Amino acid sequence: MTRTDGTVALYVHWPYCARICPYCDFNVVRDRGRVEEQARLVDAILADMEAQARLIGPRRLASVFFGGGTPSLMAPDAVERVIARARQLFLADDGIEITLEANPTDAEAGRYAALAQAGINRLSMGVQSFEDQALAFLGRDHSAAEARQAIATATAHFPRLSIDLIYARPGQGVADWTRELATAMDLGFEHISPYQLTIEPTTAFGRAFARGTLAPPDEDLAAELYEATQQVLEGAGFEAYEVSNHARTEAARSSHNLHVWRGGDYLGLGPGAHGRLSLAEGRAATVAHRRIADYIAGVEEGRAWAEHEVLNLRAAAEEQVLLGLRTIEGVPMSLLEGLGASASQGPLADLLSDGFVSLDKGRIAATAKGRPVLDAVLRALLT
Repeated sequence: MTRTDGTVALYVHWPYCARICPYCDFNVVRDRGRVEEQARLVDAILADMEAQARLIGPRRLASVFFGGGTPSLMAPDAVERVIARARQLFLADDGIEITLEANPTDAEAGRYAALAQAGINRLSMGVQSFEDQALAFLGRDHSAAEARQAIATATAHFPRLSIDLIYARPGQGVADWTRELATAMDLGFEHISPYQLTIEPTTAFGRAFARGTLAPPDEDLAAELYEATQQVLEGAGFEAYEVSNHARTEAARSSHNLHVWRGGDYLGLGPGAHGRLSLAEGRAATVAHRRIADYIAGVEEGRAWAEHEVLNLRAAAEEQVLLGLRTIEGVPMSLLEGLGASASQGPLADLLSDGFVSLDKGRIAATAKGRPVLDAVLRALLT
């Protein structure tokens, strides 16, 4: 399937970090002595945007998202150049959501005013924890006190704020976690993204796990922490509009993420960035070159993508199910019927009967029972 509503979002990947967190498996590098390279990367991102804009033709800009890495390390004038060029290339309303991920260090908080001036109107803050011991374990380069100060600074400059927190850490109990959630709400966040700690094989935590020096999160306790998350946030008026994203109001939801989850087109700009584009030949999945030098060279030579695959109709539909069932909106029943599913027999009928998904007004959605085991639900539907 393709999305042809005439809109496109932009995802801009800034791969530099002051330090690499031990749980991170994103495409990142240390930010050390790379000033010339970063200037060339900004030029490449702009050139890549222009090339993809020519490819897809006139579109309305849905949103812009600066991710990473640590895009709050990006020079504010570079951020401004990217936003200004996007507004020149695409039709854009003044109030579109423009998000930037930020760490709450003192150095980065010093850039907040300039980033707001550059056009950022939503800050997604990677706080991860309000406990110093946990921050040290997670390899973060800020303290709890620095995080609180950065949040106060951000509140003065950005109309929309979101916070990322990591739970199911070793030694963390339910009471500890609920206190952290309460802190986030007390500090005024209207959007909270709680993520369970996962141990990826390619990370420092993954290597520690392989050596036997790091134990994975206890599954039963992780389940208790997940349930506590739902209860605390729902009780405070936050809705889990996506599996790992909670918003106090509809206006507080991330319009960029919703655009992606709904199957919208988006340009992936920067090293390793993924994109989805509706082209004449069908829905295309794109991946940019991962290495910074390869990406820059690729853009200069007219080949920014390391991968470019036109999805067949089934693959595109399956992807939309994978994304759409993460949200409370779910997916149209007609989409699943196109994949051969039936509400009266087979896996979908079983999932409905067992209460893992619901069917309402022609849409299938994961229930509160199904969300904690969504991966298994999706396997049952799509295998």
